[in-house]
Amino acid sequence: MPLLSIIIPTYNGSKTLGRLVNNLIQVFKKIKIEIIIINDYSKDNTDTICRKLNKKFPKIISYLKLSKNYGEHNAVMAGLKHSKGSLAIIMDDDNQNTAKEAYKLYNYSIKKNYDVVYTKYIEKKDSLLRKFMSKIANYSAELLINKPSGVYLSSFKSLKRKLINNIVSYSGPFPYIDGLILSKTNSIGTCLVKHESRKYGRSNYSLLKLLKLYSNLIINFSTVPIHIFSMIGILLTFFSVILIIITIVEKMTLPNVPLGYSMLITILLFFSGVQFLFLGLLGEYIGKILKNVNKDDQYLVSNIIKKK
Repeated sequence: MPLLSIIIPTYNGSKTLGRLVNNLIQVFKKIKIEIIIINDYSKDNTDTICRKLNKKFPKIISYLKLSKNYGEHNAVMAGLKHSKGSLAIIMDDDNQNTAKEAYKLYNYSIKKNYDVVYTKYIEKKDSLLRKFMSKIANYSAELLINKPSGVYLSSFKSLKRKLINNIVSYSGPFPYIDGLILSKTNSIGTCLVKHESRKYGRSNYSLLKLLKLYSNLIINFSTVPIHIFSMIGILLTFFSVILIIITIVEKMTLPNVPLGYSMLITILLFFSGVQFLFLGLLGEYIGKILKNVNKDDQYLVSNIIKKK
């Protein structure tokens, strides 16, 4: 029977991780599985929980502790690189994606011949802010990285081994898993699953973290923003030429009319704002390039306990 890898990145997941792992092992008891837990430098006692789970299920669980908080996508990359299964399921540690729904995703993925299967929720039980930001991310992905319109980029998904091997070849410090997936394959399926309400705590994704994630999508995996600003530059140049012609004609035909200082200041402020925005965007691109050239670490594992 082919091996299934279940990859669980966790950050401060001590209250939910044990229940999830126990449920997974019970639901998948007839399937050959490995569970890889990646602790993204949690501040609570997640490390203790993970070590206990490894001792309880030494033949199933591998545990990786990262040396600092790298972010979910870096943690997932660490899990994918250490996985051995012909199929991998990636899921969060908060029990909003249950073991039963993971089994449903597994069966669908085995029956269908897709490289990747994303889940789509019957009803997404998140906060309004999280739902809003998810919609922005999905619309942005359609524009920037050619995401199919009917696909929801859920963090709960399955990947075939061939695709995993292609993805883990990426060594840059800013991985965006969905960007890598969409750059490698068009063989994408969708599985409808239930989404449970959060029973403990709240999402580790603050507004700032979500914005950083989306900026990674925009800057590290697309040149569309540069093209947009190029078009803006052309339009503004055209607009400026028209204003210059109007000003010259007005001065020639109505020499006694005073110059519009307020309009002039407004236009200068507008152009200055656009220039600073564009320079900031260029700075982000250059900063990402510098980190890639310097070969910053994608992640560092401070401790690893492999399954026996």
